[in-house]
Amino acid sequence: MKRTKRKFSAAFKAKVALEAIKERETTSELAKRFELHPNMIAKWKQEFLERSTEIFEKPAPCKQ
Repeated sequence: MKRTKRKFSAAFKAKVALEAIKERETTSELAKRFELHPNMIAKWKQEFLERSTEIFEKPAPCKQ
């Protein structure tokens, strides 16, 4: 029985990464809650932290 590869949205990845950064639950607990492997959560958390500065490097769009 072959398992198909799951695809996750950017919003879902950000949600999981933020929960991991908050450290209210362990990575194992988050893995059970979101049905992911702990390594995936660690990877998304690291990528989020490394790339978060990109948000502030670009000028913000003006809202009117």
